[in-house]
Amino acid sequence: MTVRADLIIVGAGLAGAAAAYAAANRGLGVVVLEAFGPAHRNGSSHGSARIFRRAYPDPLYVRLTGQSEQRWRALEAEAGEDLLTLTGAVDFGRAREPEQLHNVLTECGVPADLLPEQAAAERWPFIDFRGVGRVMYHADAGVLDPDRAIAAMLRLATARGADVRFDTPVETLAAAPGGAVATTAGETFEAPVAVVAAGAWIAPLLDGLVALPPLTVTQQQVFHFAPAPGTPPEPWPIFIHFDGSGYRYGLPGGRDGGVPGAVKIGEHDPGQATTAGDRDFRIDPAARERVRAFVADRLPGLDPAPVNEASCLYTWTANEDFILDRPGGGPFVVASPCSGHGAKFAPLIGEFIAGLAAGDPAQEQRFTLAAHLA
Repeated sequence: MTVRADLIIVGAGLAGAAAAYAAANRGLGVVVLEAFGPAHRNGSSHGSARIFRRAYPDPLYVRLTGQSEQRWRALEAEAGEDLLTLTGAVDFGRAREPEQLHNVLTECGVPADLLPEQAAAERWPFIDFRGVGRVMYHADAGVLDPDRAIAAMLRLATARGADVRFDTPVETLAAAPGGAVATTAGETFEAPVAVVAAGAWIAPLLDGLVALPPLTVTQQQVFHFAPAPGTPPEPWPIFIHFDGSGYRYGLPGGRDGGVPGAVKIGEHDPGQATTAGDRDFRIDPAARERVRAFVADRLPGLDPAPVNEASCLYTWTANEDFILDRPGGGPFVVASPCSGHGAKFAPLIGEFIAGLAAGDPAQEQRFTLAAHLA
Protein backbone atom coordinates (compact mmCIF):
# COMPACT_ATOMS: atom_id res chain seq x y z
CA MET A 1 0.00 0.00 0.00
CA THR A 2 1.25 3.50 -0.86
CA VAL A 3 0.35 6.53 1.23
CA ARG A 4 0.82 9.97 -0.34
CA ALA A 5 1.28 13.18 1.61
CA ASP A 6 2.65 16.68 1.23
CA LEU A 7 5.38 16.02 3.77
CA ILE A 8 6.92 13.00 5.48
CA ILE A 9 8.57 13.57 8.86
CA VAL A 10 10.84 10.83 10.17
CA GLY A 11 11.10 11.06 13.95
CA ALA A 12 8.65 12.37 16.54
CA GLY A 13 10.98 13.79 19.15
CA LEU A 14 10.96 17.49 19.92
CA ALA A 15 12.21 18.52 16.47
CA GLY A 16 9.92 16.20 14.53
CA ALA A 17 6.86 17.00 16.64
CA ALA A 18 7.54 20.73 16.32
CA ALA A 19 7.95 20.37 12.56
CA ALA A 20 4.65 18.48 12.33
CA TYR A 21 2.89 21.18 14.36
CA ALA A 22 4.33 24.00 12.24
CA ALA A 23 3.76 22.25 8.91
CA ALA A 24 0.16 21.35 9.79
CA ASN A 25 -0.38 25.01 10.72
CA ARG A 26 0.70 25.84 7.16
CA GLY A 27 -1.97 23.51 5.81
CA LEU A 28 0.40 20.77 4.66
CA GLY A 29 -0.71 17.15 4.73
CA VAL A 30 1.79 15.59 7.11
CA VAL A 31 2.69 11.98 7.89
CA VAL A 32 4.93 11.43 10.93
CA LEU A 33 6.79 8.11 11.17
CA GLU A 34 8.22 7.33 14.60
CA ALA A 35 10.17 4.12 15.20
CA PHE A 36 9.14 3.78 18.85
CA GLY A 37 6.12 4.45 21.02
CA PRO A 38 5.04 7.73 22.66
CA ALA A 39 7.44 9.14 25.27
CA HIS A 40 10.02 6.43 24.60
CA ARG A 41 13.44 6.58 26.26
CA ASN A 42 15.65 5.58 23.33
CA GLY A 43 16.68 8.99 22.02
CA SER A 44 17.31 12.55 23.16
CA SER A 45 13.92 14.22 23.72
CA HIS A 46 12.38 12.26 26.57
CA GLY A 47 11.66 13.21 30.16
CA SER A 48 10.04 15.99 32.12
CA ALA A 49 12.90 18.49 32.49
CA ARG A 50 15.15 20.31 30.04
CA ILE A 51 16.86 23.67 30.45
CA PHE A 52 15.61 26.86 28.88
CA ARG A 53 18.11 29.73 29.16
CA ARG A 54 19.14 32.88 27.37
CA ALA A 55 22.80 32.78 28.47
CA TYR A 56 25.05 32.02 25.51
CA PRO A 57 28.39 33.61 24.63
CA ASP A 58 27.09 33.78 21.04
CA PRO A 59 24.58 36.56 20.19
CA LEU A 60 22.95 34.35 17.53
CA TYR A 61 21.67 31.92 20.13
CA VAL A 62 20.67 34.70 22.51
CA ARG A 63 18.50 36.14 19.76
CA LEU A 64 17.02 32.75 18.88
CA THR A 65 16.20 31.95 22.50
CA GLY A 66 14.10 35.10 22.64
CA GLN A 67 12.21 34.12 19.51
CA SER A 68 11.80 30.60 20.84
CA GLU A 69 10.36 31.76 24.15
CA GLN A 70 7.64 33.62 22.27
CA ARG A 71 6.80 30.38 20.42
CA TRP A 72 6.72 28.39 23.66
CA ARG A 73 4.21 30.83 25.12
CA ALA A 74 2.05 30.69 21.99
CA LEU A 75 2.15 26.88 22.10
CA GLU A 76 1.15 26.89 25.77
CA ALA A 77 -1.78 29.18 25.02
CA GLU A 78 -3.04 26.96 22.22
CA ALA A 79 -2.43 23.70 24.08
CA GLY A 80 -3.93 24.99 27.32
CA GLU A 81 -1.13 23.72 29.52
CA ASP A 82 2.11 24.89 31.12
CA LEU A 83 5.23 23.72 29.31
CA LEU A 84 7.87 26.29 30.37
CA THR A 85 8.36 27.27 34.01
CA LEU A 86 10.76 30.13 34.69
CA THR A 87 13.12 29.68 37.64
CA GLY A 88 16.01 31.99 36.74
CA ALA A 89 19.53 30.76 36.01
CA VAL A 90 22.91 30.98 37.70
CA ASP A 91 26.20 30.72 35.81
CA PHE A 92 29.40 30.33 37.84
CA GLY A 93 32.94 29.04 37.67
CA ARG A 94 35.80 31.08 36.23
CA ALA A 95 35.96 29.09 32.99
CA ARG A 96 32.27 29.83 32.46
CA GLU A 97 33.32 33.50 32.14
CA PRO A 98 30.29 35.09 33.82
CA GLU A 99 31.46 38.60 32.93
CA GLN A 100 31.55 37.77 29.22
CA LEU A 101 28.10 36.16 29.39
CA HIS A 102 26.78 39.24 31.18
CA ASN A 103 28.20 41.52 28.49
CA VAL A 104 26.64 39.49 25.67
CA LEU A 105 23.25 39.28 27.35
CA THR A 106 23.04 42.96 28.19
CA GLU A 107 24.22 43.95 24.71
CA CYS A 108 21.37 41.82 23.36
CA GLY A 109 18.87 43.52 25.66
CA VAL A 110 18.44 40.62 28.11
CA PRO A 111 18.44 41.75 31.76
CA ALA A 112 21.19 40.08 33.79
CA ASP A 113 23.04 40.66 37.06
CA LEU A 114 26.65 40.11 38.10
CA LEU A 115 26.90 39.25 41.79
CA PRO A 116 29.85 38.91 44.15
CA GLU A 117 30.11 35.37 45.44
CA GLN A 118 29.02 36.40 48.94
CA ALA A 119 25.83 37.99 47.62
CA ALA A 120 25.14 34.85 45.57
CA ALA A 121 25.71 32.68 48.65
CA GLU A 122 23.19 34.69 50.62
CA ARG A 123 20.60 34.39 47.86
CA TRP A 124 21.16 30.67 47.15
CA PRO A 125 22.60 29.16 50.35
CA PHE A 126 22.19 25.62 49.00
CA ILE A 127 24.99 26.29 46.45
CA ASP A 128 28.63 26.79 47.52
CA PHE A 129 30.14 29.71 45.60
CA ARG A 130 33.43 29.95 47.49
CA GLY A 131 36.33 30.94 45.27
CA VAL A 132 34.34 31.31 42.07
CA GLY A 133 34.60 35.07 41.75
CA ARG A 134 31.55 36.71 40.25
CA VAL A 135 28.26 34.93 39.55
CA MET A 136 25.84 35.80 36.76
CA TYR A 137 22.08 35.56 37.14
CA HIS A 138 19.34 36.13 34.61
CA ALA A 139 15.66 35.66 35.32
CA ASP A 140 14.54 34.63 31.84
CA ALA A 141 15.41 30.96 32.22
CA GLY A 142 13.78 27.82 33.52
CA VAL A 143 12.58 24.30 32.85
CA LEU A 144 10.82 22.77 29.85
CA ASP A 145 8.70 19.61 29.90
CA PRO A 146 9.63 17.64 26.74
CA ASP A 147 7.18 14.75 27.14
CA ARG A 148 4.20 17.07 27.53
CA ALA A 149 5.46 19.41 24.80
CA ILE A 150 5.81 16.59 22.28
CA ALA A 151 2.37 15.24 23.17
CA ALA A 152 0.83 18.72 22.84
CA MET A 153 2.44 19.47 19.48
CA LEU A 154 1.44 16.11 18.02
CA ARG A 155 -2.09 16.46 19.37
CA LEU A 156 -2.47 19.88 17.78
CA ALA A 157 -0.91 18.68 14.53
CA THR A 158 -3.29 15.71 14.45
CA ALA A 159 -6.24 18.04 14.97
CA ARG A 160 -5.14 19.76 11.75
CA GLY A 161 -4.99 16.52 9.82
CA ALA A 162 -1.51 15.15 10.51
CA ASP A 163 -1.20 11.36 10.43
CA VAL A 164 1.09 10.36 13.32
CA ARG A 165 2.26 6.76 13.36
CA PHE A 166 4.16 5.33 16.31
CA ASP A 167 6.03 2.01 16.28
CA THR A 168 6.66 2.52 12.57
CA PRO A 169 10.40 2.44 11.88
CA VAL A 170 11.53 3.63 8.47
CA GLU A 171 13.52 0.89 6.78
CA THR A 172 14.66 2.82 3.70
CA LEU A 173 14.59 6.35 2.35
CA ALA A 174 15.09 7.15 -1.31
CA ALA A 175 14.75 9.96 -3.79
CA ALA A 176 12.11 9.51 -6.47
CA PRO A 177 10.93 11.51 -9.49
CA GLY A 178 8.13 12.96 -7.38
CA GLY A 179 10.26 13.68 -4.32
CA ALA A 180 11.01 11.23 -1.51
CA VAL A 181 9.93 7.69 -0.68
CA ALA A 182 10.00 6.11 2.77
CA THR A 183 9.34 2.42 3.25
CA THR A 184 8.34 0.67 6.46
CA ALA A 185 7.64 -2.98 7.14
CA GLY A 186 4.17 -2.76 5.68
CA GLU A 187 3.75 0.42 3.64
CA THR A 188 5.34 2.91 1.29
CA PHE A 189 5.04 6.66 1.85
CA GLU A 190 5.56 9.23 -0.89
CA ALA A 191 5.81 13.02 -0.64
CA PRO A 192 7.57 15.88 -2.41
CA VAL A 193 9.71 16.36 0.70
CA ALA A 194 10.86 14.23 3.63
CA VAL A 195 12.18 15.74 6.85
CA VAL A 196 14.69 13.56 8.68
CA ALA A 197 14.54 14.57 12.34
CA ALA A 198 15.69 11.27 13.74
CA GLY A 199 18.43 12.38 16.12
CA ALA A 200 21.13 9.74 16.47
CA TRP A 201 19.58 7.75 13.59
CA ILE A 202 19.98 10.60 11.10
CA ALA A 203 23.30 9.56 9.54
CA PRO A 204 22.35 5.95 8.73
CA LEU A 205 18.98 7.04 7.35
CA LEU A 206 20.57 9.58 5.01
CA ASP A 207 23.57 7.47 4.05
CA GLY A 208 24.11 7.79 0.31
CA LEU A 209 21.40 10.46 -0.01
CA VAL A 210 22.89 13.58 1.58
CA ALA A 211 26.52 14.44 2.34
CA LEU A 212 26.65 15.12 6.07
CA PRO A 213 29.48 16.56 8.14
CA PRO A 214 31.00 14.31 10.81
CA LEU A 215 28.46 13.63 13.54
CA THR A 216 29.42 12.03 16.85
CA VAL A 217 26.81 10.15 18.88
CA THR A 218 27.51 9.84 22.59
CA GLN A 219 25.69 8.28 25.51
CA GLN A 220 25.23 10.81 28.28
CA GLN A 221 24.21 10.30 31.90
CA VAL A 222 21.97 12.35 34.17
CA PHE A 223 21.50 11.92 37.91
CA HIS A 224 18.83 13.09 40.35
CA PHE A 225 19.64 14.13 43.92
CA ALA A 226 17.22 14.62 46.78
CA PRO A 227 17.34 17.55 49.20
CA ALA A 228 19.85 16.98 52.01
CA PRO A 229 18.40 15.50 55.22
CA GLY A 230 16.64 18.16 57.23
CA THR A 231 16.65 20.56 54.30
CA PRO A 232 13.27 21.42 52.81
CA PRO A 233 12.98 21.41 49.01
CA GLU A 234 14.37 24.70 47.76
CA PRO A 235 13.20 26.77 44.78
CA TRP A 236 16.28 25.88 42.75
CA PRO A 237 17.29 27.95 39.75
CA ILE A 238 18.83 26.17 36.83
CA PHE A 239 22.61 26.46 36.96
CA ILE A 240 25.71 25.88 34.88
CA HIS A 241 29.14 25.48 36.45
CA PHE A 242 32.37 25.31 34.50
CA ASP A 243 35.74 25.48 36.19
CA GLY A 244 37.85 24.19 33.31
CA SER A 245 37.78 20.57 34.42
CA GLY A 246 34.14 19.78 33.65
CA TYR A 247 30.97 21.46 32.39
CA ARG A 248 28.06 20.59 34.68
CA TYR A 249 24.46 21.71 34.67
CA GLY A 250 21.54 21.33 37.05
CA LEU A 251 17.81 22.01 37.11
CA PRO A 252 14.68 21.03 39.01
CA GLY A 253 14.11 17.39 38.09
CA GLY A 254 10.38 17.37 37.44
CA ARG A 255 8.54 14.05 37.43
CA ASP A 256 11.73 12.18 36.60
CA GLY A 257 13.31 13.02 39.95
CA GLY A 258 11.27 10.46 41.85
CA VAL A 259 11.23 12.43 45.10
CA PRO A 260 9.96 15.93 45.98
CA GLY A 261 12.51 18.64 45.30
CA ALA A 262 14.94 16.42 43.39
CA VAL A 263 17.51 18.22 41.25
CA LYS A 264 18.74 16.80 37.95
CA ILE A 265 22.47 17.13 37.27
CA GLY A 266 24.50 16.11 34.26
CA GLU A 267 27.67 16.78 32.31
CA HIS A 268 27.63 18.53 28.96
CA ASP A 269 31.05 17.12 28.12
CA PRO A 270 30.94 14.30 25.54
CA GLY A 271 30.29 10.87 27.00
CA GLN A 272 31.06 7.45 25.57
CA ALA A 273 30.88 7.32 21.77
CA THR A 274 28.22 4.95 20.49
CA THR A 275 25.54 4.61 17.83
CA ALA A 276 21.77 4.71 18.06
CA GLY A 277 21.62 0.96 17.65
CA ASP A 278 24.56 0.02 19.85
CA ARG A 279 24.06 2.13 22.97
CA ASP A 280 23.88 -0.04 26.09
CA PHE A 281 21.94 2.24 28.52
CA ARG A 282 24.49 1.46 31.24
CA ILE A 283 25.55 4.30 33.52
CA ASP A 284 29.24 5.12 33.43
CA PRO A 285 30.56 4.66 37.00
CA ALA A 286 33.22 7.32 36.42
CA ALA A 287 30.55 9.85 35.38
CA ARG A 288 28.47 8.97 38.44
CA GLU A 289 31.46 9.54 40.70
CA ARG A 290 32.37 12.86 39.07
CA VAL A 291 28.85 14.19 39.46
CA ARG A 292 28.53 12.82 43.00
CA ALA A 293 31.82 14.52 43.94
CA PHE A 294 30.60 17.79 42.40
CA VAL A 295 27.41 17.62 44.47
CA ALA A 296 29.39 16.91 47.63
CA ASP A 297 31.75 19.80 46.89
CA ARG A 298 29.41 22.49 45.56
CA LEU A 299 25.79 21.69 46.47
CA PRO A 300 25.31 21.42 50.25
CA GLY A 301 21.55 21.56 49.77
CA LEU A 302 21.55 18.09 48.21
CA ASP A 303 22.26 14.60 49.51
CA PRO A 304 25.26 13.46 47.42
CA ALA A 305 23.84 9.96 46.89
CA PRO A 306 21.82 9.91 43.64
CA VAL A 307 18.24 8.72 43.93
CA ASN A 308 17.75 8.17 40.21
CA GLU A 309 19.86 7.97 37.07
CA ALA A 310 19.29 7.60 33.35
CA SER A 311 21.05 7.85 30.01
CA CYS A 312 20.26 9.65 26.77
CA LEU A 313 21.90 10.30 23.43
CA TYR A 314 23.62 13.42 22.16
CA THR A 315 24.42 13.90 18.47
CA TRP A 316 27.28 16.38 18.21
CA THR A 317 28.43 18.53 15.33
CA ALA A 318 32.02 19.72 15.46
CA ASN A 319 31.09 23.25 16.52
CA GLU A 320 27.77 22.41 18.26
CA ASP A 321 25.76 24.43 15.74
CA PHE A 322 22.56 22.86 14.46
CA ILE A 323 21.99 21.46 10.97
CA LEU A 324 18.74 22.75 9.45
CA ASP A 325 18.92 22.64 5.68
CA ARG A 326 17.36 21.39 2.47
CA PRO A 327 20.44 20.77 0.35
CA GLY A 328 20.08 21.88 -3.25
CA GLY A 329 16.36 22.34 -2.84
CA GLY A 330 16.10 18.55 -3.08
CA PRO A 331 13.61 16.17 -1.50
CA PHE A 332 15.28 15.91 1.93
CA VAL A 333 15.32 18.34 4.84
CA VAL A 334 18.09 17.58 7.32
CA ALA A 335 16.93 18.50 10.82
CA SER A 336 19.57 17.90 13.44
CA PRO A 337 19.11 20.48 16.23
CA CYS A 338 21.66 18.54 18.16
CA SER A 339 24.75 18.77 20.35
CA GLY A 340 22.66 18.62 23.50
CA HIS A 341 21.24 22.14 23.49
CA GLY A 342 18.42 22.04 20.97
CA ALA A 343 15.43 21.37 23.23
CA LYS A 344 14.90 25.01 24.23
CA PHE A 345 14.51 26.01 20.58
CA ALA A 346 12.00 23.31 19.59
CA PRO A 347 8.96 25.32 18.44
CA LEU A 348 11.15 27.81 16.57
CA ILE A 349 13.12 25.00 14.95
CA GLY A 350 9.83 23.45 13.90
CA GLU A 351 8.98 26.65 12.04
CA PHE A 352 12.40 26.67 10.36
CA ILE A 353 11.92 23.05 9.26
CA ALA A 354 8.40 23.65 7.96
CA GLY A 355 9.67 26.66 6.04
CA LEU A 356 12.42 24.62 4.40
CA ALA A 357 9.91 21.93 3.47
CA ALA A 358 7.68 24.58 1.88
CA GLY A 359 10.56 25.94 -0.20
CA ASP A 360 11.63 28.89 1.95
CA PRO A 361 15.37 29.70 2.11
CA ALA A 362 17.40 28.69 5.15
CA GLN A 363 16.76 31.01 8.09
CA GLU A 364 20.33 30.85 9.39
CA GLN A 365 23.29 30.30 7.08
CA ARG A 366 25.33 28.87 9.95
CA PHE A 367 22.92 25.97 10.10
CA THR A 368 23.32 24.98 6.45
CA LEU A 369 25.28 21.93 5.37
CA ALA A 370 27.55 24.19 3.33
CA ALA A 371 28.60 26.01 6.50
CA HIS A 372 29.33 22.74 8.29
CA LEU A 373 31.20 21.24 5.35
CA ALA A 374 33.27 24.35 4.57
